[in-house]
Amino acid sequence: MARPTSIYVCQSCGNEALSWSGRCNGCGECNTLVEQRREGAAGGSGKRAQGGRGARAAAKPVPLRDVSAPKLARLRTGIDELDRVLGGGLVPGSLVLLGGSPGIGKSTLTGMALGNLAAAGHKVLYVSGEESAAQVRLRAERLGDDALSVPVIAETSLEAVIGTLEAERPAACVIDSVQTLHAEGMSGAPGSVGQVREAANAVMEVAKRLDCAVILVGHVTKEGAVAGPRVLEHLVDCVLFFEGERERSFRTVRALKNRFGATSEVGVFEMRSGGLVEVADPSARFVGEASAAPGSVVLASMEGSRPLLVEVQALVAPTEIVPPRRTATGIDRNRLAMVLAVLARHGGPSLASADVFVNVAGGVRIDEPGADLAVALAVASAHRGEPLADTDGRPLACFGEVGLTGELRSVAHADRRVAEAVKFGLGPVFVPAGPELPSAVAPFADLRRALRAAFAGRGQAAAAA
Repeated sequence: MARPTSIYVCQSCGNEALSWSGRCNGCGECNTLVEQRREGAAGGSGKRAQGGRGARAAAKPVPLRDVSAPKLARLRTGIDELDRVLGGGLVPGSLVLLGGSPGIGKSTLTGMALGNLAAAGHKVLYVSGEESAAQVRLRAERLGDDALSVPVIAETSLEAVIGTLEAERPAACVIDSVQTLHAEGMSGAPGSVGQVREAANAVMEVAKRLDCAVILVGHVTKEGAVAGPRVLEHLVDCVLFFEGERERSFRTVRALKNRFGATSEVGVFEMRSGGLVEVADPSARFVGEASAAPGSVVLASMEGSRPLLVEVQALVAPTEIVPPRRTATGIDRNRLAMVLAVLARHGGPSLASADVFVNVAGGVRIDEPGADLAVALAVASAHRGEPLADTDGRPLACFGEVGLTGELRSVAHADRRVAEAVKFGLGPVFVPAGPELPSAVAPFADLRRALRAAFAGRGQAAAAA
């Protein structure tokens, strides 16, 4: 009887089984068995297949100062916003995972990048596992002649894709998507945990060996996380998340992991009929749409190394529902609940019988604590029905973290935030009190004083502090 080429390993306790079942016999957990190749099933040395521990010679450690680290020229995709998030471009031999919801523009972005690389003289390859070559061409026609010059294969066999990479040896390759690849030696369906892990390992090995930068397009779950095993995110060098609302034109690319650059950078795009267009100055777009209505405040935030001005809107409406609704779009819902509790405790309105809705306009998501003061001021303005604007009708700009005792805590890059707000004529900017503050600011030590100054008049802000 032939020996099985794969086994099923429980991801909770490590118990092994020869066939898949819904429940692990070792720990009793459900749906934890994942198919793996049996060691030595595909050939190899006899000693290793027999489990001998002395089959390999011991490796000799080398001090880091003696390790040669040649600088590799990055591949510039020609899309500045994408290159910024990547840390300067694609690194040869790297593996990049690009995730995002369906229809957000992942294929458009990768098609534009490969088209620019092909126009620069680099050899590229597009592997489509979800569409035929004719369908890929129909989508690429609106991206221009450079995108139409990209070679494409429609293939789902992992062995065929690996063979094509070894034969063509491209400098950059896009695989759309990794969940469609199927390894012939495994019985699981494409997209299963075992298949995705096997495909990612095989692609990583050939990418490192051929110095080919590979972009793996991945699906997302209904919760918004990258689909597939968690080990997939640990395996790749860079994890990018393409997010935004399909009903809106703005899209953002954010790095969740990057071994060759910072993880705090973000790229902003706008979807148009001709594809994605870079937004070089997103603050001008968002501030231009900001209004001086009740519940509207401009937040001076930081996205990586770039200051970004966004509009934070709030709506407070009476309700008879118990408990009242707390809806947040663009910020963390738990953070909103904390700000509302501090606001009610330290000089703000009590909102126990009101629904509160907070939205970051433009489809942008802000994850930093510096948005606390903007949320608090926007909610207080919406509750009182009074706009926070100066005599010229310009909205209030602010930033700062709100502590549980009502104090305002400083955040990083205060000078760059203020400079960005002043550039668009916003000021004085409400900021937490602290040493070495830039000019054109109104510093406050706690939330109570900031609220009093905001509704007493912005001209008296500095005196109220």
